[in-house]
Amino acid sequence: MSAWLRRSSRKLVYDPAHGDRALADGCQDMLMGRWEGARELLAEQPYDDWDRRAHRVRLLADAAAGLRTVDVWHAAEPGSPDAAVLRAETEVMRMFAAARSGTSPAADVLDGAARLCLRASELAPADPQPWGSLIALGRLYPAGHNDMGRWWQELRTRDPYHREGHHQALRYLSARWHGSHGEAQNFAWDTVDYAPPGSPLTVLPLVARAEHYRYRLEHEGRTAIGLTYHWNGERAQWDLRVTLEKWIGARTTEYAQDVPDLNHLAHALVNAGRKEEAGDVFRLLANRATKVPWSYTGDPEQLFTFWRDEALAV
Repeated sequence: MSAWLRRSSRKLVYDPAHGDRALADGCQDMLMGRWEGARELLAEQPYDDWDRRAHRVRLLADAAAGLRTVDVWHAAEPGSPDAAVLRAETEVMRMFAAARSGTSPAADVLDGAARLCLRASELAPADPQPWGSLIALGRLYPAGHNDMGRWWQELRTRDPYHREGHHQALRYLSARWHGSHGEAQNFAWDTVDYAPPGSPLTVLPLVARAEHYRYRLEHEGRTAIGLTYHWNGERAQWDLRVTLEKWIGARTTEYAQDVPDLNHLAHALVNAGRKEEAGDVFRLLANRATKVPWSYTGDPEQLFTFWRDEALAV
């Protein structure tokens, strides 16, 4: 049996922690009502590894959102920067959970979550995470938030290439929320211009393109004008070339959220008919799949498996 066929027979791996076992254990502790593991996890990592910190805070907050575990920690250690940062992000997660359930939080409730983020920023003045939490929260205000520009500058002052903050800003600017496809795409292209070589931020135009495809499919259907050429037009091909050269070609570091970013790149490559280059990306992924963006074009597991096998056979 050929090597690619042996590889393709392996089961897909869906791991929100993206291989961070300590993070997975911390999330499990949260679900069991224990916050000490989260305290140790956030305290042990280098404080300026903002990429991994953002990933850990968001996943811990997701685990904590339906419980009171982080609230107990915050009450027990009100002066802890880590407890305040995680408490703020957890409250933002709760606001989104309420919105998804059909109960949009009132303005005063959103303001309360924003105050938690601002308090966390005071306790952790160097940390960009509270500002990323605010940028995410801003999406839930019916007309956006007037302080978005300031929040964005505060985040970039602390980490100009903050991966999670850029993705949250892109969502804010999308047609689904408070902007348009053009605004989101221009933001993504501007980000590519200032992102350093080797930065996964160069995948943002592909994320914006996937979101635009999903939006058009929902609102116009599969017969929408120009949808057939969405992935292989001249600009789409240019974005792919830049991403491959500026990120993959210069990639020396594996970032905490490379798995979703690589899935976006693989998805764009196969839809653009560039299977050979997609094969290289699937090898980097090693069967580590994400639902998004594959779910935008059909059954995510079937599509990932089909295109992985096609690409690795080239």
